Amino acid sequence: MINRRRFLMALSTVPFLGSFCSNFRLSTARNYLSELGVRPLINAAGTYTRLTGSLMPPEVIQAWEYASQIFVRLDELHDAVGERIASLIGAEAAMVTAGAASALTLGTAACMTGNNEEFIRALPDTTSMRDEVIIQKSHRFSYEHAVRNCGIRMVEIETPEEFENTVSERTAMMLFLNKNEPIGQIKAAEFAQLGQKHGVPTFIDGAADVPPVENLSKFLRLGYDLVTFSGGKGILGPQSAGLLLGRKDLIKAARLNTLPHANTIGRGMKVNKEELLAMMVAVELYVKRDHQKDWDEWEKRVELIAEQVKTIPGVQSETFVPEIANQTPHLRIRWDQSKTKIRPSEVAQRLREGEPSIEVRPNVEDSLEVSVWMLQPGEDQIVARRITETLSLAS
Repeated sequence: MINRRRFLMALSTVPFLGSFCSNFRLSTARNYLSELGVRPLINAAGTYTRLTGSLMPPEVIQAWEYASQIFVRLDELHDAVGERIASLIGAEAAMVTAGAASALTLGTAACMTGNNEEFIRALPDTTSMRDEVIIQKSHRFSYEHAVRNCGIRMVEIETPEEFENTVSERTAMMLFLNKNEPIGQIKAAEFAQLGQKHGVPTFIDGAADVPPVENLSKFLRLGYDLVTFSGGKGILGPQSAGLLLGRKDLIKAARLNTLPHANTIGRGMKVNKEELLAMMVAVELYVKRDHQKDWDEWEKRVELIAEQVKTIPGVQSETFVPEIANQTPHLRIRWDQSKTKIRPSEVAQRLREGEPSIEVRPNVEDSLEVSVWMLQPGEDQIVARRITETLSLAS
């Protein structure tokens, strides 16, 4: 008898049948969400972790399922996957991490401990170690807890002159949040140069900053020693995975600070064979995608929604691309609230509570912002109809 799982896996490799296979499995398999009383949603918000990031392509799912059926020596697979990903991106070295937050912890630990086994076992006790991380005041962010886990002290600066007066023998690392480059006085390239000048490792967090695909290697070319990206956002890998790229010695030290080494600060940041192979395949697919074709499709979706909503008197829309994170075409919708008597937050709430549930970009006060790059085929039409209906009823 043919094994159903193997049949479906084989079917998904046939050209033009991949999407059919995914839909077929969804429609005939056990409906876990329904059993649990959890509603799926249409993601018109973006690759937010709270909305489970992005969806994995069939090839990535195949890699995951393949890995789930085998045993392997984990260190050996870590090495091989890291080498493959590094070669695809043009990095000196690479490793798969348990998300970008895990990469922040492991990269920081690497800069503090190197290969020193005593230091590795001691963290977060920083006795005898360099224990300060320099960061621009405007670059402080909520995920930095992953850095502070290592026991370091964040030291704020704002200008190159302040940096020169602050860097010392206690400086373990310099941290740059790419999303906040526009509001910091020291730009990305200069920050890397300052680190090189003083021999201090520089680490840039670009978690949500792919696309564009060029960013995968851009920061390494600028001279950063370590770079992290989320695996389950624009790269379309597992949401539980991330990438840490950079200097070979630092990647080696980061590996020593996590599994399978037991007495380490990163032991709980487990990356198993499934994430490793799936992340590798996701990178393989991403670097060879037709990115212009993707962009053209996103613009079509934006245009379709814009055409629908503008049929309502007084409603205006504009296309915009976020300056850094989630750099894809988005739609911003505004209206005269004295005539269309509903606030953007109320529209967002009705979309969320309706059927199907739709999430738009959060934390926007004066407009409704729609992200289209995580929409599945045909969902742009549903989003357009629901927003139009909601605004029409309030007019």
